[in-house]
Amino acid sequence: MSENARTPVDFWFDPLCPWAWMTSRWMLEVEKVRNVEVRWHVMSLAVLNEDRMDELPEEYREGLKDAIAPVRVVTAARELHGDAVVGPLYTALGTRFHNRGEGPTREAVAAALADVDLPADLIEYADRDTYDTQLRASHREGIEKVGQEVGTPVIAVPGADGEQVAFFGPVVTPAPQGEAAARLWDGTLLVAATPGFYEIKRTRTADPDFSNL
Repeated sequence: MSENARTPVDFWFDPLCPWAWMTSRWMLEVEKVRNVEVRWHVMSLAVLNEDRMDELPEEYREGLKDAIAPVRVVTAARELHGDAVVGPLYTALGTRFHNRGEGPTREAVAAALADVDLPADLIEYADRDTYDTQLRASHREGIEKVGQEVGTPVIAVPGADGEQVAFFGPVVTPAPQGEAAARLWDGTLLVAATPGFYEIKRTRTADPDFSNL
């Protein structure tokens, strides 16, 4: 890697998750203040929880019923139109799902495709398993880096020894901007790269705040 090359940061997301959305917007701020480049990948809360649905609260199970549809559309867009469309499509989906409060409806997905000038017929893949093998491979790649006990997002960066350092989160609201985004990034990398470090956590006392997005 050349001296001026940007450090690749792999980011796995499910567009359904508001917390992953917050983290992704923070990650875009980090791109502005640190020499990094985000590479976007799908993962799926539906796939993550498919073998333990009976253990989940009813409200959460209901929310997962149609969760795989948007991920299928993003996967189809990537397979048919390349990696470069994934980030913009995620931004369009998240803006409609979360910022505008439209939720993960079929109408919102279709509108998001139009927002980024992708073919309208990609919506048909919401009900198809055509690219489920690729979807599951992407999900597995991300989750195997951190284990089954976490969700979305998963972030992986190159470590000092050449191996990737991966972690879940950070879970934060509102999304830090400017120098605050940089400080959180630097601190997250510091703790994530510490051998034997696993967790910092406290009870969430606020819902996702989209007001600065």
